[in-house]
Amino acid sequence: MTVNYLFPELATSSPRVHSTGILPQQKIEELVQSGAISASHEIGCDQVQPASLDLRLSSRCFRVQASFLPNRASTVMTKLKEMLEHREAVEVDLSKPTILEKGCVYVALLMEELRLPPEISGRANPKSTTGRLDVLTRLITDYSGEFEKVKTAYKGPLYVEIFPSTFSILVREGTRLNQLRLLRGSPPPSDSKLTELHRDEPVVYLEDQPGNAIISNGLWLSVDLEGSSRDNIVGYQAHPKTVIIDFEQKDYYPLEVGWQPIPRDDRKRLLLEPDRFYLLASKERIRIPPTHAAEMIAYDPSFGEFRIHYAGFFDPGFGYGSDDVLGSRAVLEVRSHKVPFMLEDGQVIGRLIFERLLCPPTTLYGASIGSSYQYQDLRLGKQFKMS
Repeated sequence: MTVNYLFPELATSSPRVHSTGILPQQKIEELVQSGAISASHEIGCDQVQPASLDLRLSSRCFRVQASFLPNRASTVMTKLKEMLEHREAVEVDLSKPTILEKGCVYVALLMEELRLPPEISGRANPKSTTGRLDVLTRLITDYSGEFEKVKTAYKGPLYVEIFPSTFSILVREGTRLNQLRLLRGSPPPSDSKLTELHRDEPVVYLEDQPGNAIISNGLWLSVDLEGSSRDNIVGYQAHPKTVIIDFEQKDYYPLEVGWQPIPRDDRKRLLLEPDRFYLLASKERIRIPPTHAAEMIAYDPSFGEFRIHYAGFFDPGFGYGSDDVLGSRAVLEVRSHKVPFMLEDGQVIGRLIFERLLCPPTTLYGASIGSSYQYQDLRLGKQFKMS
């Protein structure tokens, strides 16, 4: 039997190597080296995360009248040119810093392009910092009727739809708003395998002890409205007024520029106002071992009429690291739909789906690769000062 050149180790009997799963860092790097992933500007080493690839905006961007998808007989650029002809779009130049306005829809060409092998597909998501600014991003590919998915063996350019909901954002060519995860095959998630994983490598901690993992179609997470002993802040609510945030800044903006702290309520409850944006935290501290990655389910109406977590990827090593890292809280990006909703402390608010990697990555999520949220409790996006 001939083994694909990208996966020679599959011929071994190592229990840590699988024939299907998410591609780790070293396999993404091999796709870059082989030309299966290319770009108009050289792909930097820091773009390749433990189980995902950061994607960069090119200089070409379009402010469009409405969100859209190409059909199976059309490319994204064909649709954009039609919109330009009918004055339904305006081209925006990102070669210089440019404001993307709150409440407007944009579609940008990305620097990266794909020529995937027959067995490889992809899935995209906003980066954590993007989600924490309430910016919706969705990957678009040619000849596709779905956002965020890259079909097996896709060959062509990549685009991203951008919709700033709360803050206007300042971006430029090279800004990284979303990320791509690549997969070989499609192994289904398994509650029994996740139970085994938690037994061998605890994936949930409560304070400094392994916690009870509630597993049913993934790992259930609950909201923390009790807060820590250090302060009485349980979350943050975004100001409704328009503020422009430079996406590339770090530890720059005072908290009060964009956020209002939410103090703990004596009854440990929080009323979500319709269409307001909140950052909250999970009670559980999550650990993602080197053999797995996880994804947050963004919206589940069985939990209530609200959406959590635009940025759904948790890389291997999140909350893991050395022995002194006993999990990190998941920061929950929450928006209620249409009706007010009362949250209570400990209420189930979302699920994490764990997926195995083909093999462990060469590096893990953490401070050593500049990860921003490894030791987080309740944490704003990296643009804001937390003290």
